[in-house]
Amino acid sequence: MIKEAIVLAGGFGTRLQTVVSDVPKPMAPVNQEPFLNYLFNYLTAYGVNRIVVSTGYLSEKIVDYYTNLMQPCFWNGADILFSHEAEPLGTGGAIRLALDKCNENEVFVVNGDSFFDVNLTRFHENHHRENSHHSLALREVGNAARYGTVQLNDVGSRIIKFKEKSGEEKNGLINGGVYILNKAMYQSATPKATNFSIEKDFFEKQLFKQSIMGFEFDGYFIDIGIPEDYERAQHEFKRFKY
Repeated sequence: MIKEAIVLAGGFGTRLQTVVSDVPKPMAPVNQEPFLNYLFNYLTAYGVNRIVVSTGYLSEKIVDYYTNLMQPCFWNGADILFSHEAEPLGTGGAIRLALDKCNENEVFVVNGDSFFDVNLTRFHENHHRENSHHSLALREVGNAARYGTVQLNDVGSRIIKFKEKSGEEKNGLINGGVYILNKAMYQSATPKATNFSIEKDFFEKQLFKQSIMGFEFDGYFIDIGIPEDYERAQHEFKRFKY
């Protein structure tokens, strides 16, 4: 089982700033707890024991909270480390920088502003069964208007196309923001210290060069990036199992 994870926590959170402006989005309080706490609980429940938090905007708010809260810095037995992008590197560049702090060649990556209850054990089993280099956890949603969608081949789990946001209110299979990456292969195909998107500049460009698979899960999903869903989290997380 994979023991290391990267949490992407460096975004600006522009859409949420009307209700949360003094902390980065992953630190937005949900029932008096930073959203990151729930992600840490989730990852450690699956045996992850090394978590690299990729920080950018208001990074000191994240680092100060966890280093003051815990000495040394760990959570449920997992070491918590920080990777800071001094200049915005995009999702792809932030992951590449954070991978320098990972010891193993297979790493989970999760978004710091969304939660997708993927069974990580099964995700990893699928990843190996299909001989995947990189894998994405996918989710069917009833309204995919604010997301890009993913198309799989007709006979298996290989991703063959990423579709841009259409704005149409219809169901679709979306990237749920939970990945398994092969560190060596990711680093060999991406530039250092460069701002790029993992979706547009890595996954899409490598679709037919590396094996990139998608596996559908139907677990609970929420993205707190807009005020309406952030408010919804306040109620739904009262029943949160992690």
